[in-house]
Amino acid sequence: MKKQNWATKQSISKYFLHSSLKLTAILLLGSSQSVGSVLAQSATQNPPIQNTATYTYTEPVTGQVFAGFSPQLQTQSLIDPFGRVTSCDGGLLPDYTGFSVGLFEPLNAIGDIGAPITLTATVPPDQVGANKTVGLAPNFFNANPFFLTNSEQGRYNFLFDPSRGQVAVGRQYILVVRPPANSSLGGRRIRLTITAQNGDVVSYTATSLDGNPISSDGGQTSVNGTINISDAATVGLALIVVNLKFSVCDAQSLQILKTGDRAAAQPGDVVVYRLSLRNLASTQIRLPEIRDDLPLGFQYVSNSLRAELNGVAVPVTLTQNGRSLTFQIKDTALPAATTSSAVLNVVYAAEVTNDALRGDGINRASSSGIRFDNQQVVRDGPTSYRIRVQPGILSDCGTLIGRVFVDKNFDGEQQPGEAGVPNAVIYMDDGTRIVTDANGLYSLTSVLSGSRTLALDLTSTPGYTLAPNLYFIERNSQSRLVRLAPGSLGRVNFAVTPAARGVNSNQQGGTK
Repeated sequence: MKKQNWATKQSISKYFLHSSLKLTAILLLGSSQSVGSVLAQSATQNPPIQNTATYTYTEPVTGQVFAGFSPQLQTQSLIDPFGRVTSCDGGLLPDYTGFSVGLFEPLNAIGDIGAPITLTATVPPDQVGANKTVGLAPNFFNANPFFLTNSEQGRYNFLFDPSRGQVAVGRQYILVVRPPANSSLGGRRIRLTITAQNGDVVSYTATSLDGNPISSDGGQTSVNGTINISDAATVGLALIVVNLKFSVCDAQSLQILKTGDRAAAQPGDVVVYRLSLRNLASTQIRLPEIRDDLPLGFQYVSNSLRAELNGVAVPVTLTQNGRSLTFQIKDTALPAATTSSAVLNVVYAAEVTNDALRGDGINRASSSGIRFDNQQVVRDGPTSYRIRVQPGILSDCGTLIGRVFVDKNFDGEQQPGEAGVPNAVIYMDDGTRIVTDANGLYSLTSVLSGSRTLALDLTSTPGYTLAPNLYFIERNSQSRLVRLAPGSLGRVNFAVTPAARGVNSNQQGGTK
């Protein structure tokens, strides 16, 4: 009877282990992580079961009696493989109600998700029966997505089925953490890639798709880990949820706003810019820094920089590189969002120059800082502010002047005694038609700057043909190219000669 009792217990133990381990436990959030690898969670040992069995046996032929006892059978229940959603500092969230964690098919490289992964159904241990696989706490039914609870303190787990190819090399999943709709907390997306399988050991890579570190310590956005199928219950991977308080824009710890004292300006005006950097996190932000890129034609006014925090002036350092300004607050940290002094205001002035007419007037600013609780770098921006630049007394258009004249010495320049040709027609590249006056002169204002083309219509100068130029080859054409700068003046002359003389001159090699 004792022998049968020992065999029965051994059979039950083997069945339980077989039923629990034929699915691979994947842990997608835990409490600790080393650089480049995942630490194993310590397994909880159950007290040894006193299940030794004595036995006696009498050999029927010789009558010899054999006696002994079985060795102690050491058993250990699988601990719940778990991951855990934590706050930014690695601690517990005050409320996990409404949070869900799910595994989804990836649609592309940037982390868009498709349908949820279909996982093999499991049951709690008290519902085990024929053709039913025992699940593991807290996700006894292997639900996907799985909704977190406060009683489990944000823990969760999933089981993969190797028989369905769910741990095949190359398989990818997107782990998605979603906060409740009314929460100010930000979600996460992590790409999991199965990279290798060697017997019972499955290797994977976890990569953060939002650019934030996977865990609250280490600062790694990509980690490599292994899952031991025969001991899957001892592995965990840490993941965090960005903790925001009073956020007007989810998934941000900083918020930067940019404004100016006017909507439009003219060359010569001075514009006052204001930057407001708000801390949205529940912890201090150290070493706040703002980078501000001025538009083309805007110049920083020396000694105009001021900064204040909660109405108190704070020292600020300026580093200028061309039109890029960097403001650093080295000795002051932004208080947590729970205080009223979590906004840093920076003010400075910029002068509008003539070059601003060629720019877009858009000013762009971005910010960064370091969280006090976990030393992670947080950023926001760029944010922009546009000032319409008006020409005022200036203009970004140019003016063209010139003359059509009879060139007697073929040098391309009008000399005394070389008369102008009236009513000559010149066409521009945009179709503008210009007619010379009685002296062969013309002028055209409000011409768009840039490379412009003008062509002489020889049919408008009967009896004349284009005069050869002995000094500038490019002027031996009835069309001319002129590069007109904003607000500049350009001159284009056309030299002609009587048709008979032009022919004779060409036949004589162009001699005078």
